[in-house]
Amino acid sequence: MRLNVNPTRMELSKLKKRLVVAKRGHKLLKDKQDELMKKFIDLIKKNNELRIKVEEELTESLKEFMMAKAVMGSEILEESIIMPSETINLEIAKKNIMSVNVPVMKFIREGAEGASIYSYGYALTTAELDGAINKLYNILPQLLELAEIEKSCQLMADEIEKTRRRVNALEYVMIPQLQETIKYITMKLEENERGNLTRLMKVKSMMEQRGV
Repeated sequence: MRLNVNPTRMELSKLKKRLVVAKRGHKLLKDKQDELMKKFIDLIKKNNELRIKVEEELTESLKEFMMAKAVMGSEILEESIIMPSETINLEIAKKNIMSVNVPVMKFIREGAEGASIYSYGYALTTAELDGAINKLYNILPQLLELAEIEKSCQLMADEIEKTRRRVNALEYVMIPQLQETIKYITMKLEENERGNLTRLMKVKSMMEQRGV
């Protein structure tokens, strides 16, 4: 479907410039889409590998918690871990990847300098509880990285979809419309030129017949 414009040389010149800009924009967006897809696939692969590792370590930690619970009993277990030795806050910044602001997360630990991660005494607790706490403590950075990657994947997927829609709009709507309109105006101008030439030839013939 062509654009509704007047078939003039000025309009033809404008449309040709718009077509050049549209094609350049299409190439830039297509390159961006391809690069985003490449980075997205790399992130997905990293996410899957890290998720498997984190789930395995969480499973091991849970097993040790269950063993500690079986030996110590639920009440003593809860009393042992009810008062943590430190507080962990989350600091979130952003970094730009191909026009996408993805999160950069960091733990801020607050507690006594050099304090033990174990907030309980050892008289009524077991080695299994120590192992479970230690595994959870060590896995926290990986959990944070996993959350960071998954959020980045979500944001990049949204940007890829937006870019895809813009690429398709240019490729299947705007560029074909411009090309069709340029072709139509060119044809109309050529028809007008042929018509003008025919009229001039008729006038010349009439003048020659009259001996002018």
